[in-house]
Amino acid sequence: MKLEAVYGLHAVTTLLQRSPDQVTEVWVQKGRLDKRMERVLDEAMKLGIAVREADKGLLNQKVEGNHQGVIAFRKPIQQASERNLPDILEKIEGTPFILILDGVTDPHNLGACIRTADAAGVHLVIAPKDKSAPLNATAAKVACGAAEVVPYVQVTNLARTMKDLQERGVWIIGTAGEATSSVYQQDLKGPLALVMGAEGAGMRRLTREHCDGLINIPMAGEVSSVNVSVATGICLFEAVRQRGL
Repeated sequence: MKLEAVYGLHAVTTLLQRSPDQVTEVWVQKGRLDKRMERVLDEAMKLGIAVREADKGLLNQKVEGNHQGVIAFRKPIQQASERNLPDILEKIEGTPFILILDGVTDPHNLGACIRTADAAGVHLVIAPKDKSAPLNATAAKVACGAAEVVPYVQVTNLARTMKDLQERGVWIIGTAGEATSSVYQQDLKGPLALVMGAEGAGMRRLTREHCDGLINIPMAGEVSSVNVSVATGICLFEAVRQRGL
């Protein structure tokens, strides 16, 4: 089994707090001792996780990016299977709040969307298997621990899954620049699945046709669109505001 590296003080701290059973070892930069690093070391030792000191050069070889002197090696994230989707939906407590990502291929954007979804109280993130980012180590790092708690399910047929959600009473709202109604005008209080499309291309035609309604994000400046993770945050937290979560 190939271990995945999670690096950076915040990401490692969150991983230790949320999924300590998945961590096999923590590497820290030799000679670096400050309050944030001490918290990581204390957490690891309290959990009985092995800690190894290493030179900065060796840490640089293990990951690409700013590791801030700490790397945690973890078992690969067990992504939720499509066959478990009905059970996940049945176990949702309260009013369903779902995020659908159609064509988000960048793991950084996926991780940011999952992190925002967790903060907004989303129960589940769904994406098509085709042309969607995998839940890999990069996405998990950006998600800062949210990937361990928010189910991410990739489905073979997104249109069919959307139809199944509608049969369960979930209202599906898609985002599109040409929509005539804004996110601030749309009722987002009931059972909801919010669909975010890929940057540039937006939602695919079949996905759009299976939405119950379309909304846009009003843009006041010269820029015609925003990054998909930013757009996801705007829409999800407007729903949070309306739902009083």
